[in-house]
Amino acid sequence: METILLHCCCAPCSVFCIDSLRQEGMEPTGFWYNPNIHPWQEYKARRDTLTDYASSVGMDLIVREEYGLRDFVAHVAEDIPHRCAWCYTCRMEETARYASEHGFSAFTTTLLISPYQQHERIAAAAGELAERYGVRFLYRDFRPGFRQGQSKARELGLYMQKYCGCIFSEEDRYQKQIQRDQARFGGAAE
Repeated sequence: METILLHCCCAPCSVFCIDSLRQEGMEPTGFWYNPNIHPWQEYKARRDTLTDYASSVGMDLIVREEYGLRDFVAHVAEDIPHRCAWCYTCRMEETARYASEHGFSAFTTTLLISPYQQHERIAAAAGELAERYGVRFLYRDFRPGFRQGQSKARELGLYMQKYCGCIFSEEDRYQKQIQRDQARFGGAAE
């Protein structure tokens, strides 16, 4: 059976990916590396939910513990609107490096399930890093299974996050409310 290193952004996005890889005769090993997720309580909730879920479905999980608030902000502060490019590359590079150094036949990521992520950018970054590290990138368009996986995650009672992960995506989540409050209270404080 082929062993695949599966970068996991969270448990809900992992559900369909794990199931579909197993249906193809591959056994994924989960890989938690997400220094982009903030604040700490959000990071912890996602990590711990994934740890519990992996155990419940018998999937090995490697936790690369790195709460990277300062490093993340330092890398994206100059270009916040384009922060996702660095974020995808950072996580895919660590996944490709780990897969190469630990003898995995290939790697992939649960980021490829979300219709809210920049799918082509993720795949391109992973493909380039696969070449650099000499390990195969297993491309899968998991998006058709997004709703099914989310539904199963809800049935299982998994923690369901409300934003991508970084503090700036949380701000985006509340942008309409922020604008309403600014209009109500007369704009930003000076």
